[in-house]
Amino acid sequence: MLIRIPILLFFCFSVLGVSCQNVKKTGETIKERFDVPAGFIRLEAPAGTFGAYLQNFALKPDGSKVYLFNNTLKANQDVHAAILDIDRGDKDLQQCADAVMRLRAEYLYNSKKTDKIGFKNFAGTNMDWLRYTKGYRITQKGYQKTAKPDSSKTAFRKYLDMVFSYANTYTLSNEMQSISLSRMQIGDVFIMGYPNKFGHAVIVMDMAENPKTKEKVFLLAQSYMPAQDIHVLQNANDTKNPYWYSLQAIEETLHTPEWDFPANSLKRF
Repeated sequence: MLIRIPILLFFCFSVLGVSCQNVKKTGETIKERFDVPAGFIRLEAPAGTFGAYLQNFALKPDGSKVYLFNNTLKANQDVHAAILDIDRGDKDLQQCADAVMRLRAEYLYNSKKTDKIGFKNFAGTNMDWLRYTKGYRITQKGYQKTAKPDSSKTAFRKYLDMVFSYANTYTLSNEMQSISLSRMQIGDVFIMGYPNKFGHAVIVMDMAENPKTKEKVFLLAQSYMPAQDIHVLQNANDTKNPYWYSLQAIEETLHTPEWDFPANSLKRF
């Protein structure tokens, strides 16, 4: 071991250009898998909050690949650093904004805050979970009771597919609150939504701060098109910290592997 460790460290720095200490391959959650950069301290979200839920989200084993909803591999396997351990569904529904809504809804469901679960459609109607449990469904004539009451977890998953069918980046962006970069928290979302063209959304999964310089860094996760596994993004713009994004490095644009976001596109539930 005394011989192998120096060789491994040399390989990580000279060939990969990153520190082996950035990722703990056996880590089972966001916090356990990703070490913060040297000199930084993780910003621990208060227990029970959406931020804490995301920081402690379970991950699939290191090295897992991103699959699409139809069980085929995503063509680009070079953008992810980890994959969240949550189903992707078997329909082309859980795309970018849908992944954000999925994480928010799962947090509220698991926290027994089910009365707060609801997302608006294009008509501005709140598609709330409690009404769904009573058998109400969206029809051409609005909400009508067309099913038997059901509040099971299976029904909840079907409810989410309904939400994904009638909501997208445009509707989600309209119901979220704009937040300045200086006020960023775990659970905030960079989102761009348009009524007549594609948009995108990525969610802040973790944050850390350098107590001396006050610089803050953050991890991002996304789904994409077609619907696929929700995954933590790499940061190809920083070989020193290839997973963490610097808040101070954002001037006019946040550059992510598959989308660029204006600095003013940060929003909060």
